[in-house]
Amino acid sequence: MASQNLPVCVVEDNNSIRKLFCALLNKGGFATVEFANGQTALDWLQTNEAQLVIVDILLPDINGTEILQSVRRLKHGEKMPLVAITGFAHANDREKYLNMGFNDYIAKPINVPTFVEQVKQIINK
Repeated sequence: MASQNLPVCVVEDNNSIRKLFCALLNKGGFATVEFANGQTALDWLQTNEAQLVIVDILLPDINGTEILQSVRRLKHGEKMPLVAITGFAHANDREKYLNMGFNDYIAKPINVPTFVEQVKQIINK
């Protein structure tokens, strides 16, 4: 399990959604670091760790799957939990993203009242 002192990294290009995720996580006691695109997140993750990385699958520059692959190649990224999040939810998405190597999957729109608890459960797996 990752250190609770580490932030939760939120990679989401939609400003309103990213701010909502961070506000909910901050209210739930998590420090957060946020990125509007994949490359800036990857640049940060090269030299920093997160207790969880929430990655939007469809980003304007590089997609969430590419972020997953890049993070997994980092020595400190092998065991870092990554969660795929997308608004294009289909019945088999959870299985698809888990098979790709993500630790979990969250569909948008999120369930606001249970989002923080869902994140806590993922971190504690």
